[in-house]
Amino acid sequence: MRVLLVEDDEQLALRLSDRMRSHGFAVDLARCRADAEAWPDMDKLAAVILDLGLPDGSGMDLLRYWRDRRVACPILILTARDTWQDKVAGLNAGADDFVVKPVRFEELLARIHALLRRQSGQREPGIEEAGIRLDPLSREVECDGEALALSRQEFRLLNVFMHHPGQVLSQADIVEHLYDLDCERDHNAVEVLVSRLRRKIGKTRIRTLRGLGYRFGS
Repeated sequence: MRVLLVEDDEQLALRLSDRMRSHGFAVDLARCRADAEAWPDMDKLAAVILDLGLPDGSGMDLLRYWRDRRVACPILILTARDTWQDKVAGLNAGADDFVVKPVRFEELLARIHALLRRQSGQREPGIEEAGIRLDPLSREVECDGEALALSRQEFRLLNVFMHHPGQVLSQADIVEHLYDLDCERDHNAVEVLVSRLRRKIGKTRIRTLRGLGYRFGS
């Protein structure tokens, strides 16, 4: 799942991006309002983490700009501003959550997953589909009741499939979810990754539809 981080503090942005990638997210980074406002493929994002204090404008105005243009993904404000007036303004402008810096990464991660569950209509932290249970917080996976060891990329791919059960996902769709925009995108690597995951969870759970892509589950 891809997340856009809008943060001008270089060190914080790098630390947060690295931590989120280690938990299965593809993270794109915008360092100013202009870059974020012109960001392509907003409809491909699972969530946005937005700082309010940007060097070239107001993060609050950027939030209103996105909502006015029907950007529907969850947006979490991460800011040093801690007054109740700022929180009310942020939520009224369309933010789904408001987190004050400094914050423990574990809390931030839990809030992001809570937003994603709310967006998809899920209540439990774990996802269950086709005999597989995946917990995005602990990164634990069970297949037919047995613990399953997956690499980081295998986990990310399974997470994508389980959020889109029964849907046909092309290689391009999968690439959009798995990789940051500035990463080299190799569609052949998707085929190899699907093959590796299929060997671990069972061949029948992922169907290849020639010329179309892949379908997980029913």
